[in-house]
Amino acid sequence: MQEIIYSPTDFVAVVNQTLEYAYPRVIIEGELANFRISKNRWVYFDLKDENANVSFFGTIYQLPGPLEDGLMVRSVGTPRLHPRFGFSVNLESLVPVGEGALKKASDLLYKKLDKEGLFDPKRKRPLPIAPRKIGLITAAKSAAYSDFVKILNERWGGVEILFADVYVQGDKAPLQLAGAIEYFNQSEQPEVLVITRGGGGAEDLAAFNDERVVRAVAASRAPTLVAIGHEVDISLAELAADVRASTPSNAAQILVPDRHHELSLLTQKQQGIQKFLEQEFTRQDQQLKDSRSRVQGSLEQLFSGEIERLTNYRRLVSLFDPKAALRRGYAIVVKGQTYIRSVKQVKNKDRLSVRLSDGTIQAEVIKASNNG
Repeated sequence: MQEIIYSPTDFVAVVNQTLEYAYPRVIIEGELANFRISKNRWVYFDLKDENANVSFFGTIYQLPGPLEDGLMVRSVGTPRLHPRFGFSVNLESLVPVGEGALKKASDLLYKKLDKEGLFDPKRKRPLPIAPRKIGLITAAKSAAYSDFVKILNERWGGVEILFADVYVQGDKAPLQLAGAIEYFNQSEQPEVLVITRGGGGAEDLAAFNDERVVRAVAASRAPTLVAIGHEVDISLAELAADVRASTPSNAAQILVPDRHHELSLLTQKQQGIQKFLEQEFTRQDQQLKDSRSRVQGSLEQLFSGEIERLTNYRRLVSLFDPKAALRRGYAIVVKGQTYIRSVKQVKNKDRLSVRLSDGTIQAEVIKASNNG
């Protein structure tokens, strides 16, 4: 059998064809070593155990967050033989494994994002009250979906739910979660975004400590409510969210009021307003009666005073009436158009008119003398 002689180019092509057929996708778990980032874009690292090292190549966009040598990670990729740089695995995704590695990776990412201010309480926005359009991001067949929708409809109802069915754990989860958030913000524009899942172990919840997910939550134009069904450790996505809920059911309770409670409050308010109006009408009616009584009393006093004043005027007029004096025996003496008040005003033979109470006497002065 004649041996095949390959050129380097042909050998690389044949090996890659073989790898594509035999190993289209590999998952390798090991200790991270020689981790470095070039030009703020390209990522190079090895995964090692006691006996071997495997080289990986990728981009920073495939990383879950800051990493450092010594972490145990699980990487997914495609084996390739590069014409110039030799054998490596082209990275598709990477996640820390084991509680220690997950905790270390989460702490590294927290320090990085906290320094940027992503967890600052001043960034938090209030959720809309009783929103009519909600963007829900979770797994369709999960208990989280069922619990949230059930409680939401029981409490309020009539809410339009825009749903994104995504993985909430595993290597595909971070990109799907971040992509769903971006989709809602660019197209559907719900009033609020709810990102939720049930409980689980540290590895199950690792997607919510992924930098891509945490940044997407923080950058969302719509207010965010993140509800992860666990209480012990709070994920970074929850810290970046505007509001955190302890469970999917609790998220629905936070998001919408209880209509039965609200109807009871409305009934109480209606009864209170009705009682207030009745009391106010009674008070106003009594005030009108009191005002009418005061006005009537004031008018009666005014009329009484005016009548008394008119009576006094009448008495004065009667007292100073010249006719009254004439009736008492006095007379008015007139010379021409002049009233005579003194004998000095007349002389002998002046013609005088003497006005009495029942008529006038024409007289002539015979003699005028002053008796004083």
